[in-house]
This record gives sequence, C-alpha cells and structure tokens, in this order.
Amino acid sequence: MILLACRWMKCSLVAMVSVSCCCSLQAEVQLAGVFGDHMVLQRESEVPVWGWADPMETVTVTIDGQSKQATADASGKWMITLDALSAGGPHSLTASGSNKVTISDVLVGEVWLCSGQSNMAMTVGRAKDFDKERQNANFPQIRHFKTAAHATPEPQDDCSGSWSVCSADTVGDFSATAYFFGRKLHQDLNVPIGLINSSWGGTDVAAWTSLPAQQAVDTIVPKLNAFDATIAAHDPVKVQAANDKALASWKKRADAAKAAGKPTPRRPRLVGDPRVNQNRPANLFNGMIQPLIPYAIRGATWYQGERNSHSIEDGVLYGTQLNTLITDWRSRWKQGDFQFLTVQLPNFHATVEHPVQTTGWVMVRESEMKTLRLKNTGIAITTDVGEANDIHPKDKQTVGHRLALWALGTTYELEIVYSGPMMSFFQYRTGTTNDAGDKKPGRMMVNFIHADGLKGSGGKRLRGFAVADEDQKFYPADAKIDKATGMVVLSNEKVQTPVAARYNWADNPNGNLVNGAGLPAAPFRTDSWDVTKED
Repeated sequence: MILLACRWMKCSLVAMVSVSCCCSLQAEVQLAGVFGDHMVLQRESEVPVWGWADPMETVTVTIDGQSKQATADASGKWMITLDALSAGGPHSLTASGSNKVTISDVLVGEVWLCSGQSNMAMTVGRAKDFDKERQNANFPQIRHFKTAAHATPEPQDDCSGSWSVCSADTVGDFSATAYFFGRKLHQDLNVPIGLINSSWGGTDVAAWTSLPAQQAVDTIVPKLNAFDATIAAHDPVKVQAANDKALASWKKRADAAKAAGKPTPRRPRLVGDPRVNQNRPANLFNGMIQPLIPYAIRGATWYQGERNSHSIEDGVLYGTQLNTLITDWRSRWKQGDFQFLTVQLPNFHATVEHPVQTTGWVMVRESEMKTLRLKNTGIAITTDVGEANDIHPKDKQTVGHRLALWALGTTYELEIVYSGPMMSFFQYRTGTTNDAGDKKPGRMMVNFIHADGLKGSGGKRLRGFAVADEDQKFYPADAKIDKATGMVVLSNEKVQTPVAARYNWADNPNGNLVNGAGLPAAPFRTDSWDVTKED
C-alpha cells in the first residue's frame, strides 16, 4: 500500500514506499527538528535555516535584528541563510508566515557534530567519576542535541531530537566524549558550545555514509553487494517462525528460572528485516545525518571502528571507507573542508608478549591514521587509556580532552601542543663485523614530529618497538633516544639489517613513548608489507 503524507504535518512513513503530496488543509510554518529551544548556532559563518510551509508561502526568519525571507517551493520546503552572527545570546529566533514559530534561548558559538558507534553514544552517566562530574556540571552555555535513532533505506528530510542545557540534572545523558570535548573548548574559548550527538552503538561505518558515495568506490562495492544478498535471502515467514520458537523457548526457561528463584536468562535477540537494519549501508546516513544537513557546524568528531575490526581485511578496507565518509559529508554540507577529528581505537584485549600482533583492530588504527592525508583532519591517540576487558573504556575525559587539544591547536590556532609524537621518516644502517668475526647489529633511526621533550613516560626505558630484516620477522627492539639528533635508535642483535620498524603494533600494546606534554606517540609501521599474509 502506498501511504500519502504531507511533509509539513510530519506524518510518519512506515511503508517502504512513500509519496509526498500537498495537503488540502493549510499547512503551518514549521522548522526542521534540529532547530529548537536552547539550540546553538555557529558563529562567524552563514547559517542556513529551513523548514516547511504551504507551497509558495513567504516565510520570514528573524534573529538579533536580522530578517531574511524565503518562498516555499512546490513541495512546501523553504530555506533562508542568515548572515554571520557573533558569539553570544540568548536570542529568540522566529519563523513567520501564516503563523509564527518562536525558538527561545538561542546561543551563538561553536557547533560540532559528534558521531560514531557505542563509544560516542556512551553517556557521562556511564563514564569515570560520574558523581564528581555531575556535581561540577554547571555549564549553561554548553548545549547537547541528541538525534533520535532512525535507520531507513530512504534519505529523510527531518529528524527528531531536542536540545538540553548542561546542568547536574542533564549532563548524565550527554555523550561523554562529546561533553568532555565541548567542555574543554568552552573553557578555553569562552564561547557557547553546541554538540549534535548522532550516534548508535554497534554500527558499521558503511551505515553512516551515503549510498551514492559508496557505490562510486570499487573496493567498497563488494560490501554493498554482500548486504544486498542478505536482503534477497531474507524470508519473513521463516524468520518469524524462528523468532517465535526462540521466544517460546526463552519464556519456558525464564518461567523455570523464576520458579527456582534464579536470574532470568537473557532474552534472545530476534532477527529483524535487513532492509531497515541499522547496519545496512547508508541507513543511518539517511535517517540521522541527512536530516541535519546543512546545519552550520565548525567540524565533526568521530569515534567508531570497533564494528569494522573483525578481520585484517576489514581493517584495511576501513581506511577507504572512512575517507569516503569524510569526503561525502563535506561535499554535502558545502561548508568547505570542515575539521574532522577521529578517536583512534584504544588499547583492548589481553596483552601479548610479542610486540607485533597484526589484527583487524590494529589495522583499523592504521586506517584511522591515514585520514591525516586529507586536509583539516586530526586524531586523538588513546592507546594508553583503554581497558583490556571492556570495549567501552570509562576514561572519556582523556579522550575528549585530546580531541579538544587538536581542535584548539589547529581549527582555533592556539599555540599549544595538540598531538603526541608521530613518525615522520626513518633511515637504517647495516650491521658490521670486526676482524674477530664479532657482529654488531644494524640500527634503525626513526624521526618524529610533535616530539619536543621526547621520552619514555614516567622516566622509564622505551618499550613497544620492534624491528625486522628482509625476512619480515620482527623482534623486540632495544630503543634509545639519540641526544644529538632527537631520533629514536632501534636495534636487535638478531637483526643485522633492520629495514622495517613498528611501534605499538598490537591490540593492547605497552609502548610508552611520549612528548614533553605527556601525549602518547601514535602507533606506526615503516614498512608497506602485505599484512593480510601475517599471522
């Protein structure tokens, strides 16, 4: 059945096929869902404002003495663009036509989109030291908008959500990474901060990227085809029967557990329709990103990748997928190459004795580093603040702080140390043999940027490095900082000619290289060997 609905009445479309039509009843002027009381608008930038009204109706938007007019198109959509506003407020924003809509307590400051999966969705209430954080959360100029979860195969015009003012009563529901990022910006810039939280736990990068952008990349297409095959194989009747059977079995076990005074077993996860699954490529872009475009933002923060780390091949592909997402979002926002800051995956899983352990998790980290090849990108290194037994580490304060440092040092051009050491180049020397036949191993010398005050944390010897000869077998490296050059010198007696070096190349590495600001060095490898053939 085809459902007919009027966009300006915000009718809910549940059917897979929908058609918009013009209502015979007069439509009221409405603003898109991202515009609401307590919102923050981007300062010093043109600010698009949009919504719906009767076709061809004139709509006037006014704020802080500035008025702009637009005429709704044949579908009822209208958009105006405000001239740049200065930081401050509160203001009222009105949209007037046949009726008048007023948005109150509007601030102007810095706005950031915060997206990803569960570690971005994780709230302050679940983070470290929540009681302390709640008591100190008196920041009325920090505002948080949570986009309602919505997975859909069709791009949406609008989304649901609301803006919250930061206080002891509300901060527990804020994204922790976003909040600690925004708090640092607010404290250092002294302007209002708006955080748009569009995140969903356990989701794939493909779900957050538009379908046309992915279809244009040959290496991504097989992933799209694989999901299409899943949809084609979906049999609703068989799935419903299997779900009913699983529920009946669970209920029987739950009743028995209750009678015996034992804990209720976990309810089974039922199989749903893959067409509206949150991991279907583009479904979250359609429902949770597209409706936000083109709300004026300064940049985006991204904490995701866990879902894409299940194999080395997936981890390698993630580099292409994340670059595609960044380029896609920027092209659609049409705000130039806005800043895009990524949280690199933290240390996780059990530690291993050998310093080199190539996994999907490690390759996602490398893929995240490769985003730095794009203009206006940054990364927060977190290989020292994860938890071996918890994929959701509680120390989100450090994560948000490091994201903010990068923004402050680049986007806002403050003279601060904003990154840990990053490998810039290397050179190696072959070992020597003296007249007595004694062999002296060769050396690998690695240079770093962001390296003032390079040292081992806590004054301890450097660790976490490995070197390899042409045989591609890595051995733990003795690492020292050469005082004359500032380079890290690596060697191992079993490696006569070290042609490759790696650092923190494991899920849960123990490397301790930091700079004078105490920021950790980024994991790296100097080789370009085929990692898919490594154990």
